[in-house]
Amino acid sequence: MKNIIKSTLLLLCSVCMFTACDDDLDHNPVLQSPTTFKLNTPAYANIATDLATSATLPFTWSQPDYGFPVAAEYELQVSTKNDWSVSDAQAAADESGETVPTYVSVGTPTGECSTILNAADVAKAMQQMEQWPEDGVPSSQVLYVRAASTLAGNTIYSNVVELNTVPYYVELKDAAPLLWYAVGNFIGGGWGNGADQIGNGLMPMFPAKDAEFDKKTGLGVIDLTFYVPEGGQFKFVQVPGSWDIQKNYESFFGDGTNEYFESNSDGNLCLKQGKAGYYKVTFNTASDEVSIEPAADIEGTVYNSVAMPGSHNNWDAAADALSLCNVKDGGISHIWMGTFKLSACELKFAANGNWDVNWGGTGFPYGVGVQNGSNIPVSEGEYTVFLNDLTGQYMFISK
Repeated sequence: MKNIIKSTLLLLCSVCMFTACDDDLDHNPVLQSPTTFKLNTPAYANIATDLATSATLPFTWSQPDYGFPVAAEYELQVSTKNDWSVSDAQAAADESGETVPTYVSVGTPTGECSTILNAADVAKAMQQMEQWPEDGVPSSQVLYVRAASTLAGNTIYSNVVELNTVPYYVELKDAAPLLWYAVGNFIGGGWGNGADQIGNGLMPMFPAKDAEFDKKTGLGVIDLTFYVPEGGQFKFVQVPGSWDIQKNYESFFGDGTNEYFESNSDGNLCLKQGKAGYYKVTFNTASDEVSIEPAADIEGTVYNSVAMPGSHNNWDAAADALSLCNVKDGGISHIWMGTFKLSACELKFAANGNWDVNWGGTGFPYGVGVQNGSNIPVSEGEYTVFLNDLTGQYMFISK
């Protein structure tokens, strides 16, 4: 009798196993082929968004119904006429320069169902399409936005949403390198990220030596060599005056640990105890790869002042001093900043009011200066100028 019961139970278990397998086969996910998906209308859509005073524009959408979660790539596209026939890439490919885009891709592609656009990038995209004269920018402009989802080489598009905007004139030229800024408890007043705190609460990263940048997006390799004191905490933001776009640090901790830094619940990089010193952060904004490591061969000489002498002031090394980036809590600043109106000229950077230590180079508007290097050729304009005396990196940001 026991054997009969055992045999019956085994038979029932076998039936259940086969049934379960059949059920699994019935529920195996199948990749669907959706034709569209939902871009959500932002809460600010009907408000006239002033692009000159707004820092960022957030967007969200729903994943297309592919049948199951997939790793699609998304990007946002904008149009001033709801015309999606000529992309900015197609216009750029026309060497005659006569083709004008009817829509422009804005922002960095993402694998998430949300993104935050820089308002300045949106304003530039509108100028590319409309090509307004400086005195001909309208007081308002409807902007049409859609999202694109690409999976396995196939792209589908969302619905189109309308935004009310207040545009402004943008001089079209090759994009400047896309910069990020360090902000932390040892920089300036401590966690000051206001748009007026660049060079104080915000320490800019610099274009890397010999780096090339995308002419349309400004994406490329930037880096920052700086001193991090005991207890130092910092993070990186993209848009001065906004906390919306921050760099995450997953690649710092790819193996789960880092010898020098750890991340806290606020998303700050925190220096481990006993590790104070000079560090170099390298950020490839095109691939979103970032690394941090101790900076080798850094002497860390602290200068009393840095000037910017040249043909514009008869090469007087004691004049036109740059301002020292303010620091606190044990920080040591090597970032110098000043704002100048300059005629076309040649110049160098010089420390302590004389020529004993100086930096010269051939690049403009950014480059890497070396001791007794060439005169830097400067075009006429008004610039915010930065120098990192640890590395000789400099940049002239047009105002």
